[in-house]
Amino acid sequence: MANILIVSGHPDLAHDSVANVTIRQALQEKLPEAEFDDLGTLYPDYQFDVASEQQKLERADIIVFQYPVFWYHFPALLQKWMEDVFLRGFSHGSTGDKLKGKKVVVSLTTGAPAAFYEGAEAGFPLQILLAPLEATCNLTQMKLVGQVLTGDVSYASRNDAAAKASMIERARAHASQLAELVRSI
Repeated sequence: MANILIVSGHPDLAHDSVANVTIRQALQEKLPEAEFDDLGTLYPDYQFDVASEQQKLERADIIVFQYPVFWYHFPALLQKWMEDVFLRGFSHGSTGDKLKGKKVVVSLTTGAPAAFYEGAEAGFPLQILLAPLEATCNLTQMKLVGQVLTGDVSYASRNDAAAKASMIERARAHASQLAELVRSI
């Protein structure tokens, strides 16, 4: 059985995201063997325990990055985590091979409809937005093996009962699709 690490990059999961909370809860049911690394809960001050985080990464065979897209990229918390944890000599460089061969799956949510990231309105398909992560995978010798995107889950709609119910339903479907993808690796 593969060791699965799910890194939640949402900075305030409990208060700001119906979809990401639902995905997290559903994944705990569907992938109970996975290790969950909720960065916003563990490190609200953005001061990471680098050694602990590196150990989690070393144990993992599959790493899932679960996060909302903020301004076409990672939330700042996840970006800083990568900057602090993916150090030369650990993740890359002549002696940095600790991530070599690990499989990466990206699990994304967006406030805008998913069609927005298919290039029509934004002008940039999701693959272009994932290019920095793919480059990171290449540098660290990991392999980006899949992604799941669920759009139109804006936190601005959480007070509308029908919209919230729809978000929860789509987030559960997202978690099912993600769990299937992870299990197929």
